[in-house]
Amino acid sequence: MPSIQRLEPGQSLRARVERTLATAIISGELAPGTLLTVPTLAERFAVSATPVREAMLDLEKRGFVEPVRNKGFRVTAVSDDLLQDIVEIRLLLEPDAMARLAPVFPAGRLEEFRAQADAIVKGARAGDLTAYLLADQKFHLDLTALLGNAVLVETIAELRARTRLVGLVSLLETSMLDVSAAEHHELLDFLAAGDAAAAEDLMRQHIRHAVGWWAGKPEAAEGE
Repeated sequence: MPSIQRLEPGQSLRARVERTLATAIISGELAPGTLLTVPTLAERFAVSATPVREAMLDLEKRGFVEPVRNKGFRVTAVSDDLLQDIVEIRLLLEPDAMARLAPVFPAGRLEEFRAQADAIVKGARAGDLTAYLLADQKFHLDLTALLGNAVLVETIAELRARTRLVGLVSLLETSMLDVSAAEHHELLDFLAAGDAAAAEDLMRQHIRHAVGWWAGKPEAAEGE
């Protein structure tokens, strides 16, 4: 069970429990088929049953868990076809967004994003998947937000929230997570240089990890 994170200002217990469990499910720390019970989780997180129950119902709506009569909730599996569909949509949106951002990337924000990329690398090296995923999400959504299209940010956030990366746990024993983390600094290099084509290509490669390394599978070659 992942360690619960420090409560951020304005964040409810319900939100904290949901975020922690969702991250564990996305990363594969809580594998498909795992049975979760409200009393056990409430004790684990040192909170009352109410925010846990509410969080589980939210996760059910997201398709992350399903109710098991008189037992609790079971972590659901996501089919390869659904994951591929989600990734295909992301490939239509995110690489193009980075290509459009490159010519207008604000140089004054570079160090801010370097710090975010450092947090991703730190999470990978520490084997802290919760920190890794949260920093990764903030980095990519904050970059996309620079384009000024709130609907695009919301759409990408939703797609990322539905992307399961169940192979991440197995990457902790390899160098692949470090390689993936380092790509964030590479992306910033291309954005800072105004290299739209390179930024687009790297973002496409980065997203494909979702059906490769991050899914516990070999990386597919370009065009496959």
